Amino acid sequence: MRKPIAVVTAALAAALVLPSTASATPGSGVTGTILAQKTIGHTDYTFREVTIQPGGYTGWHFHDGTLYAYVKSGTLTHNMADCSVDGVYGAGRVFTEEPNLVHIGRNLGSAPLVLEVLYVLPKGSPLSEDAPDPGCGF
Repeated sequence: MRKPIAVVTAALAAALVLPSTASATPGSGVTGTILAQKTIGHTDYTFREVTIQPGGYTGWHFHDGTLYAYVKSGTLTHNMADCSVDGVYGAGRVFTEEPNLVHIGRNLGSAPLVLEVLYVLPKGSPLSEDAPDPGCGF
């Protein structure tokens, strides 16, 4: 009887200690080029050009800091984790993404979408962090 208890205990311990794989939602048709980076104090500033091809999307994700974006060309459809569209941004528009809000960016148009993005993040943070698909069906 001790052996099954030991096996169950070991399995539970492993489940609690080992990192789990989140059901990340990778992007499709997205490329990015870092144009400039600088760290000042405890803040990383990264300026990046992001291109999303027609039909492409970022995948569900969030950021540890604030993003400031300019739509250079194309149109971005921006959805939150409750599946609502919180913005449709065409060329010349600017928008902000607040920290820790799960979202996805999609290019539903027929031309490439080009964004110029300033990431203002805590020092050492990744540019974005994957989030599970909330089940919106797109």
